[in-house]
Amino acid sequence: QVQLVESGGGLVQAGGSLRLSCAASKSIFSFRTMGWYRQAPGKQRELVTAITSGGSTNYAESVKGRFTISKSNIKNTVYLQMNSLKPDDTAVYYCNGAFYSGEIAWGQGTLVTVSS
Repeated sequence: QVQLVESGGGLVQAGGSLRLSCAASKSIFSFRTMGWYRQAPGKQRELVTAITSGGSTNYAESVKGRFTISKSNIKNTVYLQMNSLKPDDTAVYYCNGAFYSGEIAWGQGTLVTVSS
């Protein structure tokens, strides 16, 4: 069973930046897509961004122009660069991977807190 381990969360002031990392225990070539979701207190988990094995990306409207997803096939790692952070970005961020086989994997989550 593949494991996804997130890192890079923390406390940052509004306007600041953070970079999240998601390290996979197996080659990310086996993933059809990898993405980042987030869940704020009292809200449902929502898709932030995703990247396909071919490199195509999509973003939630609320983060377009501020967040960038990228991946390193060599390091089996997916990144989320978050710039111009806002208090509304405060949430637990989860890494997600969808295998070509249909299996879905989730990380344990990393907390991002943006202070005003």
